[in-house]
Amino acid sequence: MKATEISYVKGIIGAVVDERTRAGKEEKVAMEMAISDFFNHTNQRLILRVKNSKGQPVQAALAAKDLIDAQNIEIILGPRSWEEAKLVAELCSQSQIPIVTFADFSPWAMNLWPFLIQASPSQHMQMKAVAAIVQSWGWRRVTVICEEDAESASNGLIVPHLYDDLREIGAEISNFTVLWPYITSTSLSEELKRLKKEQCRVFVVHTSSSPLTKLLFEEAKKMDMMGQDYVWITTDATTSLLHSFNSSTLSSMQGVLGVKTYFPETGPQFQDFYTRFCTKFISAYPEEEKNDPGIFAVQAYDATWAVALAIEEGSIDGKDFIETVLETDFIGLSGRVKFVEQKLAPTHVFQIINIVGKSYRELGFWYDGLGFSTTIDGEALSNDSMKILGQVYWPGGPWSTPKGWTLPKTTNPLRIGVPEGDPTKRFAQVYYDNTTNSYYFGGFSIAVFKATLKHLPYDLPYEFIPFDGSYDALVEKIHLKEFDAVVGDVAIISSRCSHAEFTQPHTESGLLMVVPVRSQSGDKALLFTKPFTRTMWFLTAFVTVYNGFVIWIIERPHSCEHRSSVLNQTGTLLWLSFTTLLSLNGEKLHSNLSRMAVVAWLFVALIITQSYSANLTSMLTVQRLQPTVADIETLKYSNALVGYARESFVGNYLVEVLQFKIGNCKSYSTIEEYALALRNEEIAAAFLEAPVAKLLLAKYCKEEWPAYWAFPRGSPFLPDINKGLLEVSERGELLELEKTMIVSEKCVDEESDHENVSLSPSSFWVLFILTGSISTAALAIYVIQRKIEYSMLLLKTTWVSMWIAMQQLQNQKSRFCKRVGPANTVQIGSNTSDSLTQV
Repeated sequence: MKATEISYVKGIIGAVVDERTRAGKEEKVAMEMAISDFFNHTNQRLILRVKNSKGQPVQAALAAKDLIDAQNIEIILGPRSWEEAKLVAELCSQSQIPIVTFADFSPWAMNLWPFLIQASPSQHMQMKAVAAIVQSWGWRRVTVICEEDAESASNGLIVPHLYDDLREIGAEISNFTVLWPYITSTSLSEELKRLKKEQCRVFVVHTSSSPLTKLLFEEAKKMDMMGQDYVWITTDATTSLLHSFNSSTLSSMQGVLGVKTYFPETGPQFQDFYTRFCTKFISAYPEEEKNDPGIFAVQAYDATWAVALAIEEGSIDGKDFIETVLETDFIGLSGRVKFVEQKLAPTHVFQIINIVGKSYRELGFWYDGLGFSTTIDGEALSNDSMKILGQVYWPGGPWSTPKGWTLPKTTNPLRIGVPEGDPTKRFAQVYYDNTTNSYYFGGFSIAVFKATLKHLPYDLPYEFIPFDGSYDALVEKIHLKEFDAVVGDVAIISSRCSHAEFTQPHTESGLLMVVPVRSQSGDKALLFTKPFTRTMWFLTAFVTVYNGFVIWIIERPHSCEHRSSVLNQTGTLLWLSFTTLLSLNGEKLHSNLSRMAVVAWLFVALIITQSYSANLTSMLTVQRLQPTVADIETLKYSNALVGYARESFVGNYLVEVLQFKIGNCKSYSTIEEYALALRNEEIAAAFLEAPVAKLLLAKYCKEEWPAYWAFPRGSPFLPDINKGLLEVSERGELLELEKTMIVSEKCVDEESDHENVSLSPSSFWVLFILTGSISTAALAIYVIQRKIEYSMLLLKTTWVSMWIAMQQLQNQKSRFCKRVGPANTVQIGSNTSDSLTQV
């Protein structure tokens, strides 16, 4: 370069790109456009020197060395490959030349190479979005397919973050496959065949090479792995290539879900860039079928602008340039360009796309901390579930959600381990039949497991395999892949959770302490009130007073005492009430109605008093029982021996957690051994898991009952098994099986402790209705009789009054005739006697 050519040049920028890739081609065109646009806006001329690495780390290093030594560049842009970027970063650090790369580096890289700036946001944030998609549809296992170079770039970044994010939602990576960028179709086909034999059908693809991505999905389609029940999720490294794929490639990717870095594609700034980029790109690379710019072009354009702005301020030497770039803050094509700790500020929003037809459709967005949203602002309809984004077109065309796993294609059934060390022989029974040379498996857990499988939406072949050893060793066999599951009375403890996952409990959980009991007599001051409940006492008193009231009403007309003052009458009523409870001679009663009421009440009172006496006698004479040991501290202080199940975790728990002396802990195998040791005072207490303890108490005169099943971590069967177990419980089948197990244990003790129960009205309601009805009937008859008598008396009184009135009227008429008689006689003459007679 001649001096006259650079006299007005502000700075020289070097760039290392891989022009064999779509990303490298877009980066080169975008950088050249940025240099041109910067000159048009600032009149500051910058020179861009671009070298092609051809995807070779050594070639990238040689290109960088040439730029530094021969071209006198002041800064290097690129490369995007991590393998290339680390070699270039080493050279730049030695020469104290800043490097702005698009590769994703670990935080420690900034300390190793202090002149390194990352012009792309960290990609590990998108792993949370991938995990959120997996969680939305209830998948528990995923298979990761990663490109060798992409895997190297994210060895300490993307994959470990995906592992952690999946574990937080209860899922895990079941398979991890690394593909070389230039793998042959034959080798790729073999890898896919191996993956197809596995149960997992959820694939997370992290590839950055267009040829590898195209080949992967083309081979997957040929092997029917892009059909129903399959799920394919691509990370940003893969999804960012979709805009460059032709319709033929997209046809083999139908139903793929993708996570994509979001950048605004609207607005005059991007639209102007889009138009000019398409023209320049098709001119520079006519072999490319599509010329749309993607995230690679956008990031390269913004990074070049950030470098140009720093050079404009005169900061072109080492650390000064780094500090100037880190202070850069402007609105670029990708949004706000800002650096934090030598990295472009992380993005917290990703686009979720779904490939359908000849392109892809944007389902919505995922925001860190907010979840899924249908709008870019993240405020409308935010939800933790992707289902809020609407219908997804899945591989194979079905609109129903794939299970994400399938039954193994082999005919080998699931190997179910069954413990032989069940001390009760009730949860898991294992017997060997010499006649058939086969094992017999039974018990409560086995029965519940078989009932649960009937509710699965598919047939699950299995076989039971006996295991003679500790429960810890049995669960560990799942981790060692010797067993596919364990069915029995397995408890959940922390050490076992690292080897397996557990179903919902099919019995209750806990650790119980069983101790002998001793007699204790009861002498409470108010014990005499215990034979009856409060309701019974109240009802008895009410009926007694009511019967006394009825008798008082009926007998009141026959006794002067019943017609005395109100106070005397009240005393008489109460006296009648309670004396009739014991006896009342028939001679003292004047009415048959009162005698009828008293006879009925005496019959009821006889039964109630006898029942009271019997129950009170039982309470006074039957001995009470109390435990011989108050608590665990008493056991430890007294240096007593305690028992535990031989193959259980309880032995370690007693020593390590409860801090019993190891010499004071004794193991037993059966519940009969526990009972004998407790009776003989060989041990002061037995520590048993809840199911075993309840069976022990049921067999030895106490009717009192979690056990779990274990499956491999991330097992696809676990959700269906839990759902089936819930259906067994809701239909009442589990309760029936529990009753069968408990009822089968007949109490073998000669004496049992029967609790004295206070008598309630439910035992005497017929008698109370009888006496109440008879008393009420007597009262009603009496009232009716009194009304009739009163009516007759009133009628009689009325007639007598009328008769007396008529007599008085006749007497008045007679006296009137005597006063007028002589005048009439004189007039009549000889008829005087007749006239008198008429008068």
